[in-house]
Amino acid sequence: MPTLDRQDDVFVLDLGTDENRFHPDWIASVNAALDTVEKTEGARALVTAATGKFYSNGLDLDWLLAHADQHQDYVVSVHELLARLLSLPVVTVAALQGHTFAAGAMFSLAHDFRVMRADRGYWCLPEADINIPFTPGMSALIQARLAPQTAHEAMVSARRFGGHDAAAAGIADRAVDEDAVRGTALEIARAQTGKAGDTLGTIKARMYAPVLAALRDTTSPLG
Repeated sequence: MPTLDRQDDVFVLDLGTDENRFHPDWIASVNAALDTVEKTEGARALVTAATGKFYSNGLDLDWLLAHADQHQDYVVSVHELLARLLSLPVVTVAALQGHTFAAGAMFSLAHDFRVMRADRGYWCLPEADINIPFTPGMSALIQARLAPQTAHEAMVSARRFGGHDAAAAGIADRAVDEDAVRGTALEIARAQTGKAGDTLGTIKARMYAPVLAALRDTTSPLG
């Protein structure tokens, strides 16, 4: 399960050591960590990271298949997590040390910055290959955070982007060696801790108002 640590003014949320899929308990744990970050006063920033082969492999499809009657509520909870991270009143940096797929890739896009491992690991939106359409909220998030041509290629072709290609396409802000991923993310976060607070939250909320509205639509979240 995710764990939250603090290094001076930077909170580090480790998402876990396995595929870090969005099980309801995992989502609840991440939300609890975000509660702590949000309620803390003063200078602060957030880095999310993981340990092992994966940053996150996205939705917990096994859980979803076993709880088909909760499909809509589950999607609403995922959307709200993405919306919350996108509008969090602190600077957020994703340290992508491993594979970052599907909803995990969208989770990374909800951060302000992304640092990716250069030599191994892929960032990918595989929905076109696995026959799961993007929800309106997910589509809005991806298209708001990526350049139009990059969003089109990523969504339509399900291309797997390595670190250098992801950086060239604007998916990642930096592509670095494996042992520098978390450190680089911390470096970016430390430089931004003074921006935390209501003003930053308002800037994000207004910048991404249409995306947040789409993600928080509980009437027809599936489209």
